[in-house]
Amino acid sequence: MNLKREGNAGERKATGAAGRRAGGGASRRRGAELEEAILDAAWDVLVEHGYPGFTYEAVAARAGTSRPVLYRRWPQRDDLLLATLAKYWQPIAAPDTGSLRDDAIGFLRDANDLRARMTTLVSVQLMNHFRDTGISFSELRDTLRTPGRATAFEQIVARAVERGELPDVPRSPRVVNLPLDLLRHDMLMTMRAVPDESIVEIVDQVWLPLLGVPGAPAPPD
Repeated sequence: MNLKREGNAGERKATGAAGRRAGGGASRRRGAELEEAILDAAWDVLVEHGYPGFTYEAVAARAGTSRPVLYRRWPQRDDLLLATLAKYWQPIAAPDTGSLRDDAIGFLRDANDLRARMTTLVSVQLMNHFRDTGISFSELRDTLRTPGRATAFEQIVARAVERGELPDVPRSPRVVNLPLDLLRHDMLMTMRAVPDESIVEIVDQVWLPLLGVPGAPAPPD
């Protein structure tokens, strides 16, 4: 899933306020334009204040609208939260290079570049949400995933089977999706992007051997 933009919250806030002072332009927003502005404002509130500060009042004030407008679209606060996360937590396309190893490393590199900030932000800013609701990070991720859509590594493995790189045998979802789970674990443990050598190690020294495929040889000590 792709973090579409960085904050720029102050700039948008100032611009919105100027627009309202200039003649109430914000009040004339309708439909998709208004919803887009609300979700942008909601994201900024979440980034700046975390889940405790993620209130209808704060989001409405940031968006230059009213609480009833939010209630009509998202009756519960968690409805607004999920809509906000869904906008920014976009799927990352699985590469199709013609090589199982290159697809896996390429996807992890893309996820590392695009998800490191989002993963750490969500895990920290939503800590209270996870505690209050009993929902885990994994369950939240599954909620945001398109129903019935294969994971990136399920797609990568399926293509490798079609090419004849892997035998067509049953495989545990835990094994198939292990590279991204390990990448996410490292992100959460360090709160930063994962070094490229660790990405290569995950694929060559852990995942490919589990699939019965030799990876690149480990570098000498």
